[in-house]
This record gives sequence, structure tokens and C-alpha cells, in this order.
Amino acid sequence: MAEARFPLLAFDTSAAHCAAALVTPQGLITRYEPMQKGQAERLMPLLEDLLAEAGLSWSDLAALAVGVGPGNFTGVRIAVAAARGLALGLDLPLTGVTSFELMRDPAHPAAHPAELVSLPAPRDEAYVQPFRYGEAQAAPRLIDPAAPPADLAMPGRMRVTGHRADEIAARFAALAEPRIFENIPGRLAQMAVWKFACGKARNTRPAPLYVRPPDAAPPSEPPPVILDAPREPVRDTRPVQDTGTAHG
Repeated sequence: MAEARFPLLAFDTSAAHCAAALVTPQGLITRYEPMQKGQAERLMPLLEDLLAEAGLSWSDLAALAVGVGPGNFTGVRIAVAAARGLALGLDLPLTGVTSFELMRDPAHPAAHPAELVSLPAPRDEAYVQPFRYGEAQAAPRLIDPAAPPADLAMPGRMRVTGHRADEIAARFAALAEPRIFENIPGRLAQMAVWKFACGKARNTRPAPLYVRPPDAAPPSEPPPVILDAPREPVRDTRPVQDTGTAHG
């Protein structure tokens, strides 16, 4: 079994917030700032404030964790890019924590043999992902909570956790644990510590987790012409005219 790594810095900007947690042998320090925009400018100063409060510097850190979504498309990319840069520059191990893992019970992350975790999605829908003892069993998918697909059924005593859990659970005669996102920094810290301690922090290059593509459509105009691209030499294919000059 792997060992927990301290101090551990974890942060998340996957929704309308900047959330961060610093775990040390002495305890936990958290920050949570709601914001609709500006996470890119606020994230690094917030992390530096967190380190300063603990009397630590960047070089004192032993590990990093980052929220990878699903969530706001731009927000997820901000945190993941920052985490990758810090991990590379500081030569630190890095793990990603999904929003599905945050919705689970971080106090008992290895519990439940048949758990379907549900997150709120746009247009009154839900993102769901199945877990078995804390391990994701399939890729997440988008569903209508009022009419969940039958193939989501899981063998054993099934449990549905999270967004509109009652509606989804009723379809499968499953246990329901309705839950909303709360104490995000604390949950992020507990899940990150658990993943390092259990040797589940395998991905050293976390990537954003997207269930559906971004709403922005690709541009319809043709791509611009690159003016400084090397050009093929133009060959003069015109026929040579006979001037009538004699050559002797």
C-alpha cells in the first residue's frame, strides 16, 4: 500500500468557484471563493495565500491534486493546466479527482459495491457514472433522470448518490442518497489523501473529464491563409516564340 503524502495541495475551478485545500500533518486549511469568472487570475494568488497561512513555500509540498470535472469547460482547463505546470516545475506527484468522486462520501470512499453517482447537467439532465468500492466501472454518460435507461441497473444492493437520486433510484428499486455539492475543498482534500494512501493516484497527467462536447460551435469560415508559408516556385509554361534569328 502506498503512503499518504504531506503537505498536499489540492484545488478545483470546475464550477463557479475557486476552491483549494492544504493538508499537513498539523491539519487542514481550506479556501472557497464563489465567482462566475476570473478563476484564471485568482487561482495562483489564492494558493499562495494558503501556503503563506501555513508558513510553507512551494518547495515544501509533497503532492498535488486537482479537480478534473465534469464541470465548466473553461474552468476545468484552468485548474488542470495549472496543476500540470506546477507538478512539472516542482517535480511532484499529481492526481486528478473527478466531480463524481467529490459527490461520493469522502469519509468512506471505498464503500458501496454498486453505486451510481449522479451530477447535475444542463437542460434538466444528469451525468451519471457507476462505481464499485470507489472504482469507476464505466465512462460517465448523460441521462434524463426522469427516465433513466434500464442498462444502468447494477447487480447487488444498488445505491444512487447525488443529483435527483430519488427519481433515478425509483427506476431500479435502489437505495437513494440525495446529495448536493458542499464543502468542496474538504471533500477534495479527503479524496486526494485517500487516493494517494491507497495507491490509486496512478495518473500523473490528469486530463479534463468531459461528458459532452462544449456548446461553442466550430467556426464556419474557412481557415485563414498562412502568408509566410513556403511557396512552390512558379514555372513559366508559356511556349518559346521563334524570333527568326539565325544562329551560325
